[in-house]
Amino acid sequence: MRFSHLYRFVIACGLVTYFFFWQELPWRENYNSQLYLRLAGSYLVFSLSAALLSWFKVVILDRRLTLITIIDIGFIVTLIYAAGGLESGLGLLLVLATASASLFSQGRLALFYAAIASIALLLEQSYQFITWEQHQVDYTHAAMLSLSCFATAWLAHSFSKRTKQSEALASQRGIDLENMAQINQLITQEIQDGILVVDKDFKIRHCNAQAEKLLGHQHTEFETLDEYAPEVAALLAHWITENNVQKNANKHRKLRLIERELRLRLMPVSNDRHDGAVIFIEDWSQIQMQAQQMKLVALGRLTANIAHEIRNPLSAISHANQLLQEEAMNDPAIKRMLQIVADNVTRLDQIVKDVLELNRRDRTQQESISLAKFLQDFHTQFCQAEKIPPEHFRMYLAGHDGNILFDRRHLNQILWNICRNGWHHSRRQESSLTLSLIESPGETKLTVAIKDDGSGIAEEIIPHLFEPFFTTESSGTGLGLYIARELCEANDGRIEYQPTDNGSLFLIQIKRQTAQ
Repeated sequence: MRFSHLYRFVIACGLVTYFFFWQELPWRENYNSQLYLRLAGSYLVFSLSAALLSWFKVVILDRRLTLITIIDIGFIVTLIYAAGGLESGLGLLLVLATASASLFSQGRLALFYAAIASIALLLEQSYQFITWEQHQVDYTHAAMLSLSCFATAWLAHSFSKRTKQSEALASQRGIDLENMAQINQLITQEIQDGILVVDKDFKIRHCNAQAEKLLGHQHTEFETLDEYAPEVAALLAHWITENNVQKNANKHRKLRLIERELRLRLMPVSNDRHDGAVIFIEDWSQIQMQAQQMKLVALGRLTANIAHEIRNPLSAISHANQLLQEEAMNDPAIKRMLQIVADNVTRLDQIVKDVLELNRRDRTQQESISLAKFLQDFHTQFCQAEKIPPEHFRMYLAGHDGNILFDRRHLNQILWNICRNGWHHSRRQESSLTLSLIESPGETKLTVAIKDDGSGIAEEIIPHLFEPFFTTESSGTGLGLYIARELCEANDGRIEYQPTDNGSLFLIQIKRQTAQ
């Protein structure tokens, strides 16, 4: 409506200007200059008043569209009469007036405005015939102008209707897109994988909470990938320059960052990798743990049943072997074969015990344990049981102490398995095996470090170190380290292997007991 008032004011100014610049035209024989000037001035005052009221948001006239339109038609028709009839060319203003009014009207009002304009125009033509003493009147021009008013009014109303429908549809589509964006944001925030969306300038367009957690710090607005995660940016730059797109499209890339091993999958947002990418970030250690847990659920059920079934015939074989050994005391060859049978029976019995122990990992009985005192008692018992001189197995507590919540039986088995492996692979000399208690100020964890001076572990074996039934020894069961890790995780702890220049180092991280 403001634009309508402004348009009316501009037209009124043009009509006043018309009076001063086109005074002497040959076809203006019926031109009434005084009447035209008064009408044009009155129309200018009316349009200026309407424009000012609309500009200052006074809605006195805005809600009376029909009245304003009738006033417009009245002024235009009388101006046509004062300017000398339709030959003045002012009849076109009727078409514009009905068109602008029809844009704001509803339904039949558009045709009503056209009808008012047509009737007023025909009356003006009839009044001309009476007052100007014309011998005949030509209604052709007036009729064509009236038809133009009807056609323009209907088209303007149809256009306005379609515009409103399009606006409503666009508004609904905007609401749908906003809802979809909110749903997508909710999904990406709740998804377990980290998601980074990067444009062609390496500017981060989206970063979910899991990505911030995996990368170690929060994302700020207008931050580039080079500033946020330089390692990921370097990986993305290398991915963009790769030649074989099809071969490497779904290839996973691994990155170690902030004590986490991450697996990244990069997907282009278009056919050209330079246009940007979506980076999916997964915690590889978590994936491995979940896959391992799924395998172990099935494995645990199977091995538990097998262990129970094996134990009875194994006891019978062991008993029969002992009877045969008593009868074959004089034959060394038979005695040697029976001893091989006895050794393998013992090995099978140990495997059964380990499997049954593994299935009890969820039945923990945690208690408050003074870790330093527990390690001292373990050191004494281990040296006595394995017949190890104390100077060969050193222990360093350095005054550190703290209480932990742990299953005492589980902790003893974890330490026993690792220390026995360490002693077996060590040089068996002074300080070949060491056990240390490490405490960091302000940390909520205590670390038990077990180190030997052996030849270490081959690099290709390290990824399989904690897998069940994996062993490099002909007489080993391959369950010692695996059970140690499972029992450690059952008590909210963690065990890991770290390569060293001399020997092997195992770190057991245990949470401190918090004060209640």
